[in-house]
Amino acid sequence: MRPACGAQAGTSDICRERILARYFVEIRIRPRLPERHCAMISLDVNGKKTQVDVDPGTPLLWVLRDHLNLTGTKYGCGLSLCGACTVHLDGTPARSCATAVSTAAGKAITTIEGIGAGAIGKAVQTAWIALDVPQCGYCQSGQIMSAAALLAANKNPSDADIDNAMTGIVCRCGTYNAIRAAIKRAARALA
Repeated sequence: MRPACGAQAGTSDICRERILARYFVEIRIRPRLPERHCAMISLDVNGKKTQVDVDPGTPLLWVLRDHLNLTGTKYGCGLSLCGACTVHLDGTPARSCATAVSTAAGKAITTIEGIGAGAIGKAVQTAWIALDVPQCGYCQSGQIMSAAALLAANKNPSDADIDNAMTGIVCRCGTYNAIRAAIKRAARALA
């Protein structure tokens, strides 16, 4: 388990942390760092209130995965570039790898594990399954989270609206056409 509290802040430490985090995630070993500067932070995750004792600067992604055991949100790049770590903060998509847990405190956090509880999330998941969208599936939690946010804001999105909302969610398998079709299918189901 990767502890939330890390080394002292500094440019070289941040770079070292990113390199180590990427390396250790890839081989499924996480370093045990000394815990310092921790605070009790209250979170509302998928409608459930919880508290975690972590460094306030810890990325939300690691709190979700390592402390709350919600592993559907994926680590992709650690730099907020790929979108695999997308969650909702008060209904707005956010990259959890670059969002400090202290920023998420007091906001409603929705993960892929909780998105299906609402009508929009359920419609998106149903469309994804019906059209067999995923290939490897790694990016799909981020894709589904972004699609649900799009449909919450725009009940009948155009192709341009879909492209704009889904920009930044990288699919290495190239299932973009299937993703667009699933979003349109979910929009029709919600109409």
